[in-house]
Amino acid sequence: MKSSLIIGLLLIALGAASLVYKQISFTTEETVAQIGPLKATAETEKNIPIPDILGVIAIVAGVLVIVIGRK
Repeated sequence: MKSSLIIGLLLIALGAASLVYKQISFTTEETVAQIGPLKATAETEKNIPIPDILGVIAIVAGVLVIVIGRK
């Protein structure tokens, strides 16, 4: 398989995934209070939104890479 085909398919898959999932969520542990050896922590969930335009751009770029790679 050509590398341009693999890169193109990867871009298309990532673009489609970003259109489906819309955001990346992850959990972090933050220290709320610390008194001597005692430490109180809290888990907070953070979200990073993914704009739809990035997914569309990735899909178009993937198609272009595949088409240009065939020539």
